[in-house]
Amino acid sequence: MAMAISATWIGSISVFLWGTLALLTKLSGEGIPEFQLMAMTFGIAFMLMCVRWFYVGHSGVRYLRQPILSWCIGVGGLFGYHFAYFKAMTLAPAVEVSLLAYLWPLFIVLMSSLLPGESLRTQHAMGAIIALAGCWLLIGSNSGGFTMANFNGYLIAFVGALIWSSYSVLSRLVKSVPTDAVGWFCGVTAVLALLCHLIWETTVWPKGWLQWSAVLGLGLGPVGIAFFTWDYGVKHGNIQFLGTLAYSAPLISVVLLILAGYGKATAAVMAASILIVLGSVVAGTAGRRAAPESETVH
Repeated sequence: MAMAISATWIGSISVFLWGTLALLTKLSGEGIPEFQLMAMTFGIAFMLMCVRWFYVGHSGVRYLRQPILSWCIGVGGLFGYHFAYFKAMTLAPAVEVSLLAYLWPLFIVLMSSLLPGESLRTQHAMGAIIALAGCWLLIGSNSGGFTMANFNGYLIAFVGALIWSSYSVLSRLVKSVPTDAVGWFCGVTAVLALLCHLIWETTVWPKGWLQWSAVLGLGLGPVGIAFFTWDYGVKHGNIQFLGTLAYSAPLISVVLLILAGYGKATAAVMAASILIVLGSVVAGTAGRRAAPESETVH
């Protein structure tokens, strides 16, 4: 029990770090192509794990020998989600893509009930839906509406949400695979992103210390440490609570952007804040005690 609580807290670090993604991306400059930025940041994440391996006295090669299933889950989740997200962004408006992409926390809550020893409690489902409403209110305030002309982009964004939620839930089935192996998954993802960059994009390097610092921050935080703590959290912690808590990430993003002068506090932001916090509290209540049979959704 104590380990599960600790793992849940560790996993929640990822949510805060993902909340810094928008601000750091903004500071890194808008001219860097998506796959180039992906290759750079995942490369930094891999180097971060290499530093850890050096610190503990080995090369990390031992973590290469993992089951094929874990490699498919790891690389498929990390690269597959980001590929789908970036591709969807080229086919549909960013707001609508984000709305669909942020279905993944709800999918985690629903899909995790299929795991051995897990069930879908009413509080988890209600909390996720309340938080989803807040997330959609937060992101969708500037939406131009869904149109059939952008259907392919919507579909790919939806698939991306399924990929990341599947990655998070299926990681529970390979919980014996150490988090250090995620370092290699990041390394392979960086190589695949570099190949996509070389095929489809033109290289644009960051300008000035601020942009370079932002890229480094992305690689160390929301792309580096966040994936390592998330792996540990979903494998050993309360995965349904983490799924609901993930809706705090866009809220943190908006708050940080407002504090940095890139946005304004509005009634929609305040209402979304209340809904996301309320949803997390409802889900958190279910995570702290065993749910009676009458509260379990079958």
